[in-house]
Order: sequence, then C-alpha cells, then structure tokens
Amino acid sequence: MLTKRKLAKGKVRVTFTMPPLERVSQLYVVGDFNNWSINQTPLTQAADGSWSMALTLNGGQDYQFRYFADGLTWHNDWQADGYIANEYSSDNSVVSLATDAIAAPAKRTPKPKAEGGAAPRKRAARKRTAE
Repeated sequence: MLTKRKLAKGKVRVTFTMPPLERVSQLYVVGDFNNWSINQTPLTQAADGSWSMALTLNGGQDYQFRYFADGLTWHNDWQADGYIANEYSSDNSVVSLATDAIAAPAKRTPKPKAEGGAAPRKRAARKRTAE
C-alpha cells in the first residue's frame, strides 16, 4: 500500500507498506528512485508483522518499483497506482506522483474568535451522575 503526502518545493513523502509476509526476515523497496539497488532501502517490520518505510521523492513523475524479500523473491504492491511489464516477464508496480494523483493535505480550519477580541469562554465540565 502507498500513502502520499505533498511537501514543499514539489516534493512528496511516500510511505511504502506491505502486509506481513510469511517467513520473510528482510524486505527492501527497490526501484527507479534508488537505481534498483537490492539492499539500499530496507523496510522496518512492525510488531504486527507488517513492513513500512518512507521516502521523499520528486513530485510530477511516476516511479517503478518492487519489493525484494530475503535476497530471493520479488513482490509487487497490489494496491499500487499501476503496473508496467518488465524485461523479466513480470510486472513492476508504479507509484504516480503526478499532481492529480496526490490528495491535497487536509486544511486546518482556524478556531473562530469571539467578538470584541476576547478569548472564547470555556464551558464548565458537567459531572455525570449514575442513575
């Protein structure tokens, strides 16, 4: 699974996440962004067995990638933005960082100010009574 968050200056923070994989002790994300290095970008395993890591990438383009487990097997991200056939008769996963493929961050709504510039009043806490 991929999550994306826009950053300043055209950058995007991409979090790569994989569910638990049976009998896997090391997992790397390998792709265009690290020159397909099979050991440069490790994922961290959480207590629930899932794997994740985050990278800051340039926005406005697509990146091909795959996951490499224990130096033996390749895995795709089955929730990727797309797939492209590779020269090894399989597919690469694709993460799209085109502007329209990234959800805008939620905007924070400022708290309304009280009239006259006074700070808003806090409500007194009510006690619950058992019936």
